[in-house]
Amino acid sequence: MAFPFSSCQFPQCFSPDLLSITHNPSLNCAPQPTHGDRLYPITVSPHTFTAWCNSHLRKAGTQIENIEEDFRDGLKLMLLLEVISGERLAKPERGKMRVHKISNVNKALNFIASKGVKLVSIGAEEIVDGNAKMTLGMIWTIILRFAIQDISVEETSAKEGLLLWCQRKTAPYKNVNIQNFHISWKDGLGFCALIHRHRPELIDYGKLRKDDPMTNLNTAFDVAEKYLDIPKMLDAEDIVGTARPDEKAIMTYVSSFYHAFSGAQKAETAANRICKVLAVNQENEQLMEDYEKLASDLLEWIRRTIPWLENRVPENTMQAMQQKLEDFRDYRRLHKPPKVQEKCQLEINFNTLQTKLRLSNRPAFMPSEGKMVSDISNAWGSLEGAEKGYEEWLLNEIRRLERLDHLAEKFRQKAAIHEAWTNGKEEMLQRKDYETASLSDIKALLKKHEAFESDLAAHQDRVEQIAAIAQELNELEYYDSPSVNARCQQICDQWDSLGVLTQKRSEALQRTEKLLETIDQLYLEFAKRAAPFNNWMEGAMEDLQDTFIVHTIEEIQGLSTAHEQFKATLPEADKERQAILGIHNEIAKIVQTYHVNMAGTNPYTTINPQEINAKWDKSFQTNILRRQFANQANVIGPWIQTKMEEIGRISIEMHGTLEDQLTHLRQYEKSIVNYKPKIDQLEGDHQLIQEALIFDNKHTNYTMEHIRVGWEQLLTTIARTINEIENQILTRDAKGISQEQMNEFRASFNHFDRDHSGTLGAEEFKACLISLGFDIGNDAQGEAEFARIMSIVDPNRLGLITFQAFIDFMSRETADTDTADQVMASFKVLAGDKNYILADELRRELPPDQAEYCIARMTPYTGPDAVPGALDYMSFSTALYGESDL
Repeated sequence: MAFPFSSCQFPQCFSPDLLSITHNPSLNCAPQPTHGDRLYPITVSPHTFTAWCNSHLRKAGTQIENIEEDFRDGLKLMLLLEVISGERLAKPERGKMRVHKISNVNKALNFIASKGVKLVSIGAEEIVDGNAKMTLGMIWTIILRFAIQDISVEETSAKEGLLLWCQRKTAPYKNVNIQNFHISWKDGLGFCALIHRHRPELIDYGKLRKDDPMTNLNTAFDVAEKYLDIPKMLDAEDIVGTARPDEKAIMTYVSSFYHAFSGAQKAETAANRICKVLAVNQENEQLMEDYEKLASDLLEWIRRTIPWLENRVPENTMQAMQQKLEDFRDYRRLHKPPKVQEKCQLEINFNTLQTKLRLSNRPAFMPSEGKMVSDISNAWGSLEGAEKGYEEWLLNEIRRLERLDHLAEKFRQKAAIHEAWTNGKEEMLQRKDYETASLSDIKALLKKHEAFESDLAAHQDRVEQIAAIAQELNELEYYDSPSVNARCQQICDQWDSLGVLTQKRSEALQRTEKLLETIDQLYLEFAKRAAPFNNWMEGAMEDLQDTFIVHTIEEIQGLSTAHEQFKATLPEADKERQAILGIHNEIAKIVQTYHVNMAGTNPYTTINPQEINAKWDKSFQTNILRRQFANQANVIGPWIQTKMEEIGRISIEMHGTLEDQLTHLRQYEKSIVNYKPKIDQLEGDHQLIQEALIFDNKHTNYTMEHIRVGWEQLLTTIARTINEIENQILTRDAKGISQEQMNEFRASFNHFDRDHSGTLGAEEFKACLISLGFDIGNDAQGEAEFARIMSIVDPNRLGLITFQAFIDFMSRETADTDTADQVMASFKVLAGDKNYILADELRRELPPDQAEYCIARMTPYTGPDAVPGALDYMSFSTALYGESDL
């Protein structure tokens, strides 16, 4: 395509009344003024124009010797025009007469005029008569029209286009500075740089010196003539010896370089287009590979994890089951959260990839079978199902083992307490000390025995409880039941023996004098009140720690009523505790006041105030843990819900540029992530509750599972919202949508998205399009147009249009994207118009990595003109825009 001249200087050797160019009104080639009636002197050496003409005439097997004489008959002039234009002129006259010559020259001038060049005041007679100035002016006009005018570089043409091309090509050479077509070329380095840039093997540029212009010029002229088929149009001595070399001569010569290298320029343009397309495909393929690997890794992790979560084989010991629970907690705290992020990132990468494919006119990416986003989601759902069941099973097993261990420990504790109490009792009951005792001693022994009988009666329940626990352990098939049974039998036998001995000693003591002396009543009172209270606290602790198995609402209500009744007894029990402690304080006061040498011990009981206080405090620890968890959960739960609602509003009511929205969302995401320590703290409190075997909490409706699921949904939602904005930026930049247009699109979409769902129904979408100026009325033509649009934005016919699909539609119809045909044409240029291309040609024209990329993927060419090693670039170009797994 030819562009108009820009500030082009018309040759100074012609008068305005002789010649003008009218090929294009915008050529802006203003004629130069004359000095009176004299024409400007010719400044171009005839040698330059002669060489230029011969460079074309020799293609027809002829040449000229004298430019003033050899064109006079018009034959070679017509031949020259045919060669440089590629067109046939009218048949020339072969006669030798002047009229024949004039006829031929007129045919040449008429052809020049047909190409938009108007020759004024110049006729065939001047050329036939050998007018040198007119002949040279005509040749210069031909050069301008056929060698320079069609030169186009970016937005310029003709002289400026040629100059810009020279500057571009010589830019890498620091000692070359082309600013014009005269003095910039005097040192010869500009010519050498043009040759070296395109054919570096022809000139050793590093050995050239700026201070040796003769050598530089002659080197360039000789190499151009010998290897580039460019005749020597200039003389090195004339250029060096002239303060300002002739501009037209140098421009003519340089234009020969441009045309000689035009093929290389086309190849460079074609290579650039191919590189751009290949870069897009390589980037997309890398994204596809990344997705496939991330999907495979995530699915493999899920595949390995689900069997572990579904393993329901119980352990025999509490320690082993506690380790399983700890492993599960590590999974929730350490192993799963990164996978949650990977799953979210996978979805984001998939959406980003699909956006890039749409923007680059590529088909949508279809992951390998079983690796779709929906497959990942389904596998993730199975994982969470297994996870939930696993945690529930673990807790049930721990409760069961805890029940067994609790019963066994309860048996051992009660047995140990009882055995400690009975230790020495048989020996004591068998003593005959009363036989030799004084009256005061007998009275003391009687009181002591009465206290023992009271204590013995109190222990009756404990013995019965020991036997009942042993029976329950037998029924639950406790692994150490034999030793439990043996110990229980020993306790029962000993209890029977104690009963007999107690009865005998009581009868013996009653046969003695009745003990009248009252021993220390405070000790006895403490023992009598502390023992039942201690037993009551132990029973209360056992009841609070018991695991209840209920099946009906009535049973639950019964347990709740019993628990409320138990709480109602606490104030009275606390009074009893204070009273018992008061007895101990009174004893201490008497001992201190009367200096009784009793060492602070009570001969009637082993229970002390410290044990009572410790057991009392332990009974209420569970309540503290419940409230501690509930206080935090009741704050975190609503916070998560509030943030979810805020994100929903943000995604609908976005203001400012997309970059502003992205920055705001990322700051919002950072504030959410900074909340994570509170979630971790709640996890710690939840662990304490589980370790304390607390499985209910009336102080809150939130469970740890509710908090976990809500937190993961919150992180995923904000990440997806950010990704939507990023994809909108990609679409905007790739499609050339302005921020104002994007705001208008968003405002229109939100206006009709009245339920804030992020999608539009068909009728809502139609109203939205009408508001933006689309002509889709209710007539047949409008309905057909709307149906076409719906097939684009809703290909799956779901009846819902997302904002992303809406944006894609608004920009896709005017998208400026490469096509398979364009890429195919570029390869054809590199292949020299062949239907195939060779590996060496690809390696010569493309960067190494992209050349090897093509070679590895191109199939062999099998056409009738195939040669060894021929590659099929046509099917390759089609594949670039076809299947995504090229």
